[in-house]
Amino acid sequence: MIDAMTWRWWGFAAGFGGCLFLAVATSPVYAQVSPFIATRGAPEFHGRGWLLALAPIVVTVAGLCLLRWWPYLLLVAGLLGSPFVLGPLTTMAHPTLLSLAHACAYPLAVVGVLASAQGLLSNGSPGLGAALVGLAFGSRLFGSAIVGAGWLRGDLTRPAWHAGMIVAGFALLAPAVWRFRRGDPMAAGPPDTSPWHWRRLRLVIAAGLALSLVLPLSLLTTDRIAGLLDVSRSAVYRHPLVAVAVAGAITLAVGLCLAAATGLWSLSAAIAVATAQVAVATPLLLAYSALAFVGPLRWLGALTGAAIGAAAASSRWRIPAAATLAAAAATALFIAHAATTGQPAKLADQHSVVPGVLLLVLVTAAGTAVAGATAPVLAPRGAIPAVLGPLVGVLAAGGLQTVQVTYVRENGLPESSYLNPVSHLTTSAVLLLAAGAAIGGIGVAHHIAERWAERKRAELIRQEAAAAERDRLARPIHDGVLQVLALVQRQGPELGATGTQLATLAGEQEVALRTLLTGGAAVARPGVEADLRSALSALASTVVEVSAPAEPIVLPAHVVTELTAAVEAALDNVRRHAGPTARAWLLVEHEPDGVRVTVRDDGVGFEPERPSEAAEAGRLGVAQSMRGRIADLGGTTTIHSTPTEGTEVEFWVPLPK
Repeated sequence: MIDAMTWRWWGFAAGFGGCLFLAVATSPVYAQVSPFIATRGAPEFHGRGWLLALAPIVVTVAGLCLLRWWPYLLLVAGLLGSPFVLGPLTTMAHPTLLSLAHACAYPLAVVGVLASAQGLLSNGSPGLGAALVGLAFGSRLFGSAIVGAGWLRGDLTRPAWHAGMIVAGFALLAPAVWRFRRGDPMAAGPPDTSPWHWRRLRLVIAAGLALSLVLPLSLLTTDRIAGLLDVSRSAVYRHPLVAVAVAGAITLAVGLCLAAATGLWSLSAAIAVATAQVAVATPLLLAYSALAFVGPLRWLGALTGAAIGAAAASSRWRIPAAATLAAAAATALFIAHAATTGQPAKLADQHSVVPGVLLLVLVTAAGTAVAGATAPVLAPRGAIPAVLGPLVGVLAAGGLQTVQVTYVRENGLPESSYLNPVSHLTTSAVLLLAAGAAIGGIGVAHHIAERWAERKRAELIRQEAAAAERDRLARPIHDGVLQVLALVQRQGPELGATGTQLATLAGEQEVALRTLLTGGAAVARPGVEADLRSALSALASTVVEVSAPAEPIVLPAHVVTELTAAVEAALDNVRRHAGPTARAWLLVEHEPDGVRVTVRDDGVGFEPERPSEAAEAGRLGVAQSMRGRIADLGGTTTIHSTPTEGTEVEFWVPLPK
């Protein structure tokens, strides 16, 4: 028999296998610029390009609908990525199919890894789940480190490394495929919501729309951008970064709106992680250029940074650790900019190994830790795969495109060098500080929300325990002491003046004891709100039986006061008109839109027209004490009575908005 913790480690191992697939997907064999740090231009598709653009969108949406089957998503991702890896090692020659398989493998691997992390977090393993989310980010940085400065030096051994990582990924994934052969329900989101609940559907819809944004943007031609900006076509042609920045700004605006539609927590987490992704691009470009000819050291630096970030994310102090790493990485970038007199490209030109490794480790660790620190916030909402996958990817792409327009000289044109962004290293430092501040703010807000929820749960538990104890004590007291007090109250006047005094004292003590048993004084907050259940339960006696919900019914104090007064008027009518042996039953119902209180007796009853005749004769007890009070609260009063069959009075008061 395998314990739960072993299953969780197997789930983590499977997610780690998916991270190996991600590393392979972000280090293609023939890449000239690392795909994770490269800034794409304005999107444009022709011919089969539309197929390659549409396929990842469809695959991602399908994966988000099948989160509970994440082991199979990773299995398919590995199978789709294998031909692309094996192609250069064999005589396979199907470029379109290989490109299509690679385009679909990457999003499936992202969704699968994040779904496995969400399952771990939902199953009570926040450390493992947060570490896996961080590794989903760090593994892509490691994949870009494998490529490195690919335009300077190729790596003929990369296909063999890819094949080894694919095999290792399948080996780590195999136990989870068997363990979760019937799916992992905890990976699909909150267990109290159905698969087609709006809370889940809005995540899928927002992610799908965000990814689909690339399709209409591909129609944003140079002429249309010129018309949008009200400038000449030649001006846009002379400043190509403007077209890219316009597409990025539109992507950011729409992406932020879609992220906001998934909830404020999702929006804040998406902004923090996307900012971190934008911030690491330029430092990685500098580090990879400085380490272009020391491949193993570059790989080791990326692995070390990802391990540090994952360890920080797995700890209890993940929020301060992530903020600290982001600040440390930003400080290192400021120092690199100042130490090179504003020309950080010198580190790449001189192949400075030590500064390059330090920057690589710190930046990778910061990005990994920031991503992992957001996981515990998103997991209870089932938002990790949709938010940290497609939404963050779209926001990061838009951010990289938008920030690119700032990488220009005084004449408004960029430098003619692939290291042009490196000259503006301080921009990345500021973005890292912003990401650290964002993750710190998320941590503070989440801590406050958790404390508030814990206090609310503790108060509910305390109230339920107090109510249970009162009910336990009320039964013997009701059968003993209260009956004696009621007997003294009824028969005391027969003993003369002393007996009358005893009857009065017995009545006062009976009311005090009933109030103590119902806990009315303890849970009411005068002038603000009060507990209707306690107020009405205090009206119970030997001839009045009260049935009320187990939980307090907290309403504004004036509502409780007026409704209790109306019920007391109804019970007074029972004592005065229903007959000496009449009994009354008081039923309190807490409905979704209001409170319903029913007073029924087994007395002599009356004719239906009697209340109207009493009002015409000037006896306004029913009209004012009952109907008037309830009407002022926006409610209704219904009276049913039949001679010899008793009377039923029903009050209904809407809940305050």
